[in-house]
Amino acid sequence: MWSEFRDEELPLRPRDGDPRGRSVHEQMVHQCASEDIWFRTMLGIDVGAPPLPNPETRIEFIRRYAEDSGKRLAVLRAENNSWWEENATFFDVQRARNWIMTRRIAHTAHHRGQQSAMLRMLGRELHSNYGPTADTGGLMASHAPTIYAYPSLESLIQGESAGGAKSRLPGAGGKPVTERPGAK
Repeated sequence: MWSEFRDEELPLRPRDGDPRGRSVHEQMVHQCASEDIWFRTMLGIDVGAPPLPNPETRIEFIRRYAEDSGKRLAVLRAENNSWWEENATFFDVQRARNWIMTRRIAHTAHHRGQQSAMLRMLGRELHSNYGPTADTGGLMASHAPTIYAYPSLESLIQGESAGGAKSRLPGAGGKPVTERPGAK
């Protein structure tokens, strides 16, 4: 999602002058810092790296997040089923690690949704993040394709480092982007 923004958009907020809505940059800081805290304190996984990149540029946030996520994934893959079922501290209560991980995924998805809405407010096109979007051809019911900005993490970092090389988007092609039959 971060690759969909432009560098000059990092200071933008959903509503100019309203500090309640995080800027794009603050969303990146929050995502990196909160994942570091959750994984270290709730799941016992420390990647041994600072959670924030230096400098705090869009491409460096993408690199830092990718590197740390890869390290965390390697640790998680090595854990057995009983580890996932054991309790750990979730803020001030005890919960199973699989429950905590589900909340982490939901937390990340929540912020992805916020960033998608921000991109729409900016009048931007959106590549797929789960499935088709209005910009990839409409809805699944219309047999629209799923088109990711990049085919791999490596191509994302390489493409964004070179100024952007995202997949082309066809748009909805005149198809309604609604589940209501006959709506336009």
